[in-house]
Amino acid sequence: MDSFFQSTTLVASASYPDSIAWSEENLVAIASGHIITILSPASIVSPRGLITLPPNKPFSVGAVKKEDLNAACLMPNLLSRENRPCSRSISWSPLGLAPNSGCLLAVCTTEGRVKIYRAPFCEFNSEWVEVVDVSDMLLYYLDSIKFGELLVPEQAESGLAIEWQETSISKVPKRIKRSYDSNESSQTLLQSKKCNLLSQVTAKQYSSRHALLSSTIVAWSPVLHSSANYHSSNSFCSSCSILATGGKSGNISFWRICEPPCYTIEHGRLSADPVLIGLLQAHNSWVTAISWAISSASSLEPQLILSTGSYDGSVKLWTADISVLIKSAEPNKACFSLLKEVTSSSSISISTISLVVPAQSPDMVILAAGKGSGSVEVCICHISNNEFQSIGIYDAHDQKVTGLAWSFNGCCLYSCSQDNSVRCWALLQNSVLEVFFPSATRKSSTKYLQVSDPCFGIALSPGGLMITLVHSFDANLLNPMYQARTQKAAAEFFWIGGQSLMIPSEKHLDYNPETISGSSENDLMFWESNILWSLECFENVDKPLSLWDIIAALVHFRKTIPLFLENLLIKWISKWFGLESVDSIEKILSHAGNMLSKISSRKLHLLNIICRRLMLIEAKASVPNGIQDKSSGLDDDEKILWDNLLNKVEGELRQRLVAFSFGAVLSHAASSSSVTSDVTNWLPNGIVQMEQWLSINLDFVHPRLKLLRAKIKEIKNSDCIKEESCSFCSASVPFESPEIATCASNKLNKNHQLPRCAVSMQLCSITEPMWFCVCCRRWAGRLIPQSYFTMLGTLLDEPLTVHGSLKPLCPFCGVLLQRLLPDFLLSTSPV
Repeated sequence: MDSFFQSTTLVASASYPDSIAWSEENLVAIASGHIITILSPASIVSPRGLITLPPNKPFSVGAVKKEDLNAACLMPNLLSRENRPCSRSISWSPLGLAPNSGCLLAVCTTEGRVKIYRAPFCEFNSEWVEVVDVSDMLLYYLDSIKFGELLVPEQAESGLAIEWQETSISKVPKRIKRSYDSNESSQTLLQSKKCNLLSQVTAKQYSSRHALLSSTIVAWSPVLHSSANYHSSNSFCSSCSILATGGKSGNISFWRICEPPCYTIEHGRLSADPVLIGLLQAHNSWVTAISWAISSASSLEPQLILSTGSYDGSVKLWTADISVLIKSAEPNKACFSLLKEVTSSSSISISTISLVVPAQSPDMVILAAGKGSGSVEVCICHISNNEFQSIGIYDAHDQKVTGLAWSFNGCCLYSCSQDNSVRCWALLQNSVLEVFFPSATRKSSTKYLQVSDPCFGIALSPGGLMITLVHSFDANLLNPMYQARTQKAAAEFFWIGGQSLMIPSEKHLDYNPETISGSSENDLMFWESNILWSLECFENVDKPLSLWDIIAALVHFRKTIPLFLENLLIKWISKWFGLESVDSIEKILSHAGNMLSKISSRKLHLLNIICRRLMLIEAKASVPNGIQDKSSGLDDDEKILWDNLLNKVEGELRQRLVAFSFGAVLSHAASSSSVTSDVTNWLPNGIVQMEQWLSINLDFVHPRLKLLRAKIKEIKNSDCIKEESCSFCSASVPFESPEIATCASNKLNKNHQLPRCAVSMQLCSITEPMWFCVCCRRWAGRLIPQSYFTMLGTLLDEPLTVHGSLKPLCPFCGVLLQRLLPDFLLSTSPV
């Protein structure tokens, strides 16, 4: 397979490192000038989302005397005025922080402001919605502690460094937080403090205050989960992420953003609730790079690892206790402790950093730091014993390194630079060696190379089989009339699934890789290994299901090399059931259909996606009416086998869903507590419809389901509606299928077809927005607790445990549910 996949042009040029980011919900954000473009890699010609950065007033930190305006410390402020702000740094949050359970996008501008945006899923426009201005919240906090200044700041040699009072933290409110909506002006927050903020200050005070507020970099941490000790407490969130914002003063502020208490797709005025939990004086100069990782050594509690880089060339590793960060209710200067100063200050600045914790070595953290000189430094740190090992410093590029990305579990490192080069490096034992870009060189694959200029970022897809690059164009080489106005940069996508770790004799990417990689058989071997690794990663229930790149690659192989795809699926599925000796896909599918109750719900979701989006994609099989349905009648025998497997997989998931709902009702009835909104007291809807479905399928369901049904009948629930009515004509709607219902209208040809909820089997509302699954095309009006998706096997032989918040995930595919938007608006495509 050729490494080049697709490309698209942009209307503005990128200017800063790491100007491109790939989210867990399969959206790509590109920071180019004053515009941030959000697109779906599944269809780059489809509508895009936009963030247009508006100009903002300077930070109101005080007034300087006219005679002090020419002071040396104020020159950077006077010279940095721009007519229009540009994006300096962007970062996607983990999945689940947005009100619709999507990702939030943090943006840092050249004005030093940090804002958080969300998708316009209920506004029906292309412009993303501002959720909160973090810089205003930081200003509010710093003003409340008088910017931490001592009474004699003249002792400081530079206006960019200040001292913090030891008692300043205790003098502020215990919890600094505020909710915002999209229409709230940032100036409203400052009105009450206007008199104090515009008080007269010295030039050094103004400079130091402005440096404290001016951010240069943003980065979200991985999602953090609370422990069972305080999981049910209302004072702390169960899952959250930490947003780190580094500034010109060398200071880093940490903001905790929790998952919403409930997800919604209905309301237009939605707010976030960031909480300032820490301030860290990390460096003595600008913070230019931040990267996160989680280390889970067996002998220790999981630790949050933070790596920071500065304009002064220093790189530091920090560590923090996750439980402390989740429970913290006030700013803390000691929230992170220094683990290791990797490099000391030098004349070469740090431009980008990438961290990775290999799955096979959760105690080991691998760090790569890109520098302004074009070199890359790699080192390894063992968290449990604090051992540090420097791998080396490598002259990777001729100009500044603008992007780094670890892939394949820390075995491979991709780097890009302002010299428009892309390099691939293999970490082998205690050395880093350059390897070839997969399959074909970038020079033979892209049509933009002749006019391209610096490369400003690299990002890895959620499945790890693709990378994307962004680079600007040389305006002198473009047609001034047809190109220079609208085509100023480009984003390119490349396959890396065939990445080889073989060390070539000529360590340069311009060398012809065909002389090394040899036949395509070697490429297929690497593709098979990397795809199996990626699928195995998605078997982890904590990893969101976003398999677009995997499905796209497998669809290509199905059309070109079907035998390769068959062998790969045999190896993947046979491992689950201990059938490694079976070499026939027909035998594998036959055995798998009879052993589905022994595998986890996550594996059933993966099988469902493979059936629907890969093996039966041309057939476009409709949603089955139930486990009693026969096959779709396809002529091809193999397709019939896959269709039968799909029906059995969804039948097993349907039984688990019904058993989960019945068990929740019985547990609730046995409990003495009253019904509350707490997730532990989740009470499902549609029990009557589930009983009717059981009556239709008594010959096919698990015997224990019949016992649960008998117990359910003993519980009288006045909320249960035995007969549903049509929303259009008020006629009765008999229960015939868990998917589609037809009303019993007596009028000729006036029977209305109504979809049923995939969770409750009740009729979907026609007046309220419904959740939609882009994989199986089902609708849902109710959500399920997280514990349903983490079941390791059938629930029928085990006691029920209902825990976790309600998740907008499809009960049959496991992918993120979303609001179905018109075709002219951007939508996510996880599969």
